[in-house]
Amino acid sequence: MDHALSQLKDQPALDRVAEPLSRAVRSAYESGGPAGQVAKNAMHGVWLGHPLHPVFTDLPIGAWTTALVLDAVAAASRNRTMERAADVAIGVGLAGAAAAALTGLTDWSETSGQPRRSGVVHGLLNIASTALFATSFMLRKSGSRRAGWSCAITGYSVALGAAYLGGDLVYGERIGVTHAVTDEPENYTTVAASRDVPENSMKHVQRGDLDLLIVRQHGRVSALAHACSHMGGPLSEGTLEDSSVVCPWHGSQFALRDGHVMNGPATENQPSFEVRERSGRIEVRKRHAG
Repeated sequence: MDHALSQLKDQPALDRVAEPLSRAVRSAYESGGPAGQVAKNAMHGVWLGHPLHPVFTDLPIGAWTTALVLDAVAAASRNRTMERAADVAIGVGLAGAAAAALTGLTDWSETSGQPRRSGVVHGLLNIASTALFATSFMLRKSGSRRAGWSCAITGYSVALGAAYLGGDLVYGERIGVTHAVTDEPENYTTVAASRDVPENSMKHVQRGDLDLLIVRQHGRVSALAHACSHMGGPLSEGTLEDSSVVCPWHGSQFALRDGHVMNGPATENQPSFEVRERSGRIEVRKRHAG
């Protein structure tokens, strides 16, 4: 399975499908202006503090598993109530699949390379699975329960394959997992000379395991983890806005004051540090609560 997945990720031909679709999704949100950005942030899960997509992915799998169990009980007992309950469970799964598709497509549009290729196949498998369960639902309503049951079994098998790819995207490619990893010293540590960070400038600083973005703006020095929490983009190569920095890779925007997400696709806040200046040196330490 791992070898097949590796072969899949190395198929640039998938980019011919992925690139225009990804661009179309981003353009759709951009065309909405500020309202589109609000909608995009909502779909990413900025308000939740972590990706919204995983919240919905459990719904179809759980509901469709329940439906198959109820189908088996109904077949054994010839219980019409169990049959109706199975139909309801499939309907719930279809609603969850729609929500998962919207949020997943939004997250996927901000990926590239191997993760984007895997995401294309993951999405196509989910579409196939959802189509099979939708067909099963309609067949059941028309009285063809045996054919509906067969469609559901096939759809469930496809859904499991899609779920496997989804797991690889999280655990293998770290999609939806914070990339802002750096040391957080308990005590103040010197990271730069004050003269090296003039007003309205950004500087990438590395000191041992510390990997930081140092910014001076409006007479105040701020320090954030350098790698963007979304996909690890180098914030020092981004754009310095008024009291915020925008990642150069996918446009995530973080407040300089405390690193909170102002605009996605990032959902995890950027680690920020307490800063002080002494004797011409900039010193940072872990931000303490309160």
